[in-house]
Amino acid sequence: MNRFNPKKVAVLGAGVMGAQIAAHLVNLKVPVVLFDLPAKDGPKNGVVTRAIEGLRKMKPAPLGVADDAGLIEPANYGDDLALLGECDLVIEAIAERMDWKRDLYARIAPHVAPHAVLASNTSGLSITQLAEALPESLRPRFCGIHFFNPPRYMFLVELIAAPATEPAVLDGLEAFVTTTLGKGVVRAKDSPNFIANRVGIAGMLATMKEAQRYDLGFDVVDDLTGKKMGRASSGTFRTADVVGLDTMAHVIRTLQDKLSAETDPFYASYETPPVLSALLEMGHLGQKAKAGFYKKAGRDILRFELESRDYVPAGQKADEVYSRMLAKPAPERLKLLRHATGPQGQFLWALLRNSFHYAAVHLADIAETARDVDLAMRWGFGMKQGPFELWQQAGWLQVAQWVQEDIDAGRALSKAPLPRWVFEGPVAEAGGVHTPEGSWNPGTGRFEPPRRLPVHERQLFPETVLGASGPRFETAGRTLHEDASLRLWTLDDEVLIASLKTKMHVISPELAEGLQRGVELAEQQFKAMVVWSGDEPFSAGADLQSMLPAFMAVGVAAIEDAEQHLQQTMLRIRYAGVPVVSAIRGLALGGGCELAVYSARRVAALESYIGLVEVGVGLVPGAGGLTYIARRAAENQRLSTHKDLLAFLTEGFTAAAMAKVGTSALESRQLGYLLDSDLIVANKDELLWVALNEARTMADNGWRAPLRRPFPVAGRNGKATIQGQLVNMRDGGFISIHDFRIASAIAHVVTGGDVDAGTLVTEDYLMKLEREAFCALVQHPKTQDRILGMLSTGKPLRN
Repeated sequence: MNRFNPKKVAVLGAGVMGAQIAAHLVNLKVPVVLFDLPAKDGPKNGVVTRAIEGLRKMKPAPLGVADDAGLIEPANYGDDLALLGECDLVIEAIAERMDWKRDLYARIAPHVAPHAVLASNTSGLSITQLAEALPESLRPRFCGIHFFNPPRYMFLVELIAAPATEPAVLDGLEAFVTTTLGKGVVRAKDSPNFIANRVGIAGMLATMKEAQRYDLGFDVVDDLTGKKMGRASSGTFRTADVVGLDTMAHVIRTLQDKLSAETDPFYASYETPPVLSALLEMGHLGQKAKAGFYKKAGRDILRFELESRDYVPAGQKADEVYSRMLAKPAPERLKLLRHATGPQGQFLWALLRNSFHYAAVHLADIAETARDVDLAMRWGFGMKQGPFELWQQAGWLQVAQWVQEDIDAGRALSKAPLPRWVFEGPVAEAGGVHTPEGSWNPGTGRFEPPRRLPVHERQLFPETVLGASGPRFETAGRTLHEDASLRLWTLDDEVLIASLKTKMHVISPELAEGLQRGVELAEQQFKAMVVWSGDEPFSAGADLQSMLPAFMAVGVAAIEDAEQHLQQTMLRIRYAGVPVVSAIRGLALGGGCELAVYSARRVAALESYIGLVEVGVGLVPGAGGLTYIARRAAENQRLSTHKDLLAFLTEGFTAAAMAKVGTSALESRQLGYLLDSDLIVANKDELLWVALNEARTMADNGWRAPLRRPFPVAGRNGKATIQGQLVNMRDGGFISIHDFRIASAIAHVVTGGDVDAGTLVTEDYLMKLEREAFCALVQHPKTQDRILGMLSTGKPLRN
């Protein structure tokens, strides 16, 4: 089939998942119609309109901009089925009931366009059985599509073919989901709960079983099975609360109903844990019901106790010795846990043994290759490594021997032996399932490379599994300069890439010097320069920690010199002889935001969080951020018939004074940190490809730096107006005296200081005001307390 690029999508079902899938589509400018049953009372679309309104208040926010909820078109099955004929993709996302889904298919089939793709968003129902409810003509265009909750944030999408699904349909849908929706796609076999939920929920059940065996509390288990184990920070029981205990129970029930002791040697381990049954019976369904394995009582966190069927204080932590074990390299870590004598160590080994055992036995049934399992667990359950990766890293045959010994001794969840391919043949010889040639497919008995579609060419450095081949951005291309803070390199000898290497990519004096060196090099030898660091964050800001020793030794003059150097770096980037493009992913705060806004263009991943946050450490933006706000206000006013400059300045001032951060690239655009001409990219792995293309295009189209020109400021009258509002906030107790002091300094800079309204000023003039305000504040004791508080705790101090 030709490139699949739906002009309009229908989502059937306005429940939690359906509404959020619709929200993610409008985030990415895909027109969407959201269907549900006609309301029994009031307007026929009442069910859908209430769901759409609910999206505005939902946390985490499914919409990049809350007002975009209005872009979702409401519809109902009674009056609007004809709208399906306008849609190129129909995603069914109603409740996980086979009979309900099949009934709906019979109803909608006559209205689905003859070219459209129909996909069921199911977490584990049989795609083959669902397809049987469709007419023969529609079956080649039908498949399963499993978004993980919440759809905006979870990277994994599983695609599942039905027996008659045309390969081109699945390929086209994968390309759309990858580039337009920004997801990582894994093809799963049509088995109960597919890959991630099959392995993940079985692992959660095993964790609950082992926790009971070793008599460990939920809080201790979550401490052990969170970040310390390289998994999601919420651990096991907290994750269950977030997912919803009723949702978890449904997935467990699918395993119980669709499998048996004859078809799955782990079937006995799918029994619903007594504690989960008790919570379900009590209606304690997790976070959405404000009670599950945990509940909040005021500021206290309580955990459920099965014996009393009541809640008791939580907060217990794991023994420190096991925290240290989990920090060891994989071979040493597993050896220590394998031979641990304490219950927490034995518990951890049991979890790892069970995960290796389960993944190996079920690999052939649920996935094509071991790579699909590992990526599914990374992307769907927040693991740093999938089970096969960790097993291979720890020593394949040694770990396999330990697992088989436990199976033979009756300590494992099942008596099923590890498959023969674990100990014999290519896997044993290679020392694992992942090799440079590809990952193990037990069905074909070969190591198979990843599927390559045209869409994958956009991913220059795709995420890979341990042991696989593939270029690494840290060493790829040709390096022209590298030091501890920065690497300057190129892939094509046309665009220079500047990759920040400092911790959290903070902008130190050395890094600023390196960026200036990069601009000079790009002007001499390249068409353009792209600032891209390969991973998150883009930059957490200026390196305050490196400034403190100079401040203590020399005084405020050292700070002023450092700030002036940062400002000169920003201006060097803005007025470079070649376009400088910032490729932003994750945080771009403070100096990182300033680096972005002084670039010729920004290419931002959807999940980019941009803002000037210096108020949090008692400072004002000092590397050109306030100058940018004043200049942009003047530029926007010049394009308008509205003559009041202050009206254009207010939003920028407020964003800086309140340290507002865009909670998506879309919201960052509303705050003025991204412009309409900037690009927003859905898939993080395509960011560099888009940025390089944009930089080349700008250069090839004759881009030139803007001319340096003075611009008007709001002056003392504008400052007086802002100051009056700040006085009211201070006197009303909404801001502290020190917050008032900082906000007043921001107002002084963005309005141009003690000048008349409309006075023309230069960037150099405003940057001098910035430095003066920054240096005055850095000497204030309350600011110093804020800086030290942030450096020691990572959290802002409000004083």
